[in-house]
Amino acid sequence: MLQAIKSLTIGAVIGAGIFAMVDYAFSIPDVLVSYESNMCQQVQNYDSVLFGTTAYSCENMPTKFNHVWVK
Repeated sequence: MLQAIKSLTIGAVIGAGIFAMVDYAFSIPDVLVSYESNMCQQVQNYDSVLFGTTAYSCENMPTKFNHVWVK
């Protein structure tokens, strides 16, 4: 019985850790940058279950983002 509880607890902790990593990875904003001017055009923010909604913009750039080139 004790072994089953221990296994369930370890499984829950590992599952929660994986969920947190996936949630963080899919909530990284996209920064759309123009080919011609090499300037920020728009920042696409994504919702996160654990980390909330970000409110980044071209004036308030995130420290980590996906760089997307646009026309």
